[in-house]
Amino acid sequence: MVVTGRTRRRVDQAVAALGPRALGVAANAADLNEIDALMDTIRTRHDRLDVVFANAGVGTFVPFADITETDFDHTVDVNFKGVFFTIQKALPLLAAGGCIVINASWTLHRGNGTLTLYSAAKAAAHNLARTLAAELAPRGVRVNSISPGYIDTPMYPAAALSDTEAAAVTSRVATGRFGRAEEVAAAVAFLASPESSYINGQDLVIDGGLVNAIPA
Repeated sequence: MVVTGRTRRRVDQAVAALGPRALGVAANAADLNEIDALMDTIRTRHDRLDVVFANAGVGTFVPFADITETDFDHTVDVNFKGVFFTIQKALPLLAAGGCIVINASWTLHRGNGTLTLYSAAKAAAHNLARTLAAELAPRGVRVNSISPGYIDTPMYPAAALSDTEAAAVTSRVATGRFGRAEEVAAAVAFLASPESSYINGQDLVIDGGLVNAIPA
């Protein structure tokens, strides 16, 4: 298993949680040279990949009129460009019958003010999953995306919200709580497993009912 991320500290934390068989490589998904170096390391260590989980993401949550070119470039570079080229450069290592899972977002299914840039970049990532599912089918490679809802993660920590803010968020979710990273990981593991062998080009929404179920 290979885990990568922008900061050495976060990568080391992931490796510590995953165990000694995990290889951690610090790499910025928005930097193509660093992606190349990552793939060279994987080729040397493992020679091939069976699964690619493209999980790069950064948020810019400001009104549309206030978004700058710097905001645009940074968000698109990480959320779409990084995902696009990570997959492209991983393809030579991906074994026949392998699979790719792209992390999109619930925001591509439901309009939300101040999320225009983030939502658009994640919608592009989801569309990439659908088009690659068609293009890579002859190789026996499946491609799907996931769309998490409000998940308690370092990027969006529930503990950082006030009680009022947390209540406002969970009131929109039929399940009535934040999701856990482990619940998203379980969905990714399913999509990467033989149990999902006939699922291709799909988006799995993991949101506690946020998009499709209105709480009573």
